[in-house]
Amino acid sequence: MSTETITATTIPSTDTAYVLAADEGIRHHFLNNLATTKVTGAESGSLSVVEFLAPRGFGPPLHEHRDEDEIVIVIEGEVAFRSGDTETIATAGATAFLPHAVPHTFQVLSDRARIVSITARVDSTTAPNFDAMVAALGQPTDSRQIPAPMDIDPGEVAQVCDAHGISVLGPPPAMI
Repeated sequence: MSTETITATTIPSTDTAYVLAADEGIRHHFLNNLATTKVTGAESGSLSVVEFLAPRGFGPPLHEHRDEDEIVIVIEGEVAFRSGDTETIATAGATAFLPHAVPHTFQVLSDRARIVSITARVDSTTAPNFDAMVAALGQPTDSRQIPAPMDIDPGEVAQVCDAHGISVLGPPPAMI
């Protein structure tokens, strides 16, 4: 059996199975939370997996993925989801399905939340690129902590999202 050393800045090739520990993957400080990529769309060709550790009040702008369906699993904490006309509060163990072309957002209600986002392309001829958007907007880090809050440029967020198949439709949700 071969073993591969995995660091905070590498992910094994997806031509073989692998297991990452809780703190392994490619980490970025991303929109005031910690994002750890576990599976890259470019490598897998079929899906991307990114884990987020987010502070209370965090929520992405209202947006829709043009070409990717998204599944979000709440690992820890409490998160309010809005997708289309549906609003739901989810706690640890809950799974949210957020289909492409349907506007959605969420907001962390607990002190912090840990969620896992899995995206897959509807058109299977190209790889998903949600993780590439996270890398483009994020700052690489070796930290395992939520970063100190920083100002976020909504114009840059919209531009980078658009380049990665995500249409920003409105602001993040107001603090609940």
